[in-house]
Amino acid sequence: MRDLAIRLENRPGALAEMGEALGRAGVSVEGGGAFVFAGQGIAHFLFEDTVAARQALEEKGIEVLEDREVLVQRLHQDQPGQLGKISRMMGEAGVNIEVIYSDHQNQLILVVDDFEKGQAVSEMWRRGA
Repeated sequence: MRDLAIRLENRPGALAEMGEALGRAGVSVEGGGAFVFAGQGIAHFLFEDTVAARQALEEKGIEVLEDREVLVQRLHQDQPGQLGKISRMMGEAGVNIEVIYSDHQNQLILVVDDFEKGQAVSEMWRRGA
């Protein structure tokens, strides 16, 4: 799985056009979100096949800004403070979390500035550190 950062026009129907282009190409969105900041639409979506996703988007004239690896993590939903704990571990390792969202399996998706360090922290988390 990989994250695509996508620039969307800040107007009615822009997100629908993106979704329709992906649908026509048979590409499924596995998680993510979109928002408007300073008048500009930005989306981060998770895909199994970013090559097909990028092609479908670019053919529609939708700009793909980045294609990045993600860390996929399962939090213990019954324990309050999980987000703070994993975020603290990343911060103490010098890893900046740049994007965070959930996928359709309720897993935490993290896009970080240093994937290798983040991967090491993620592995410690899995082992229960």
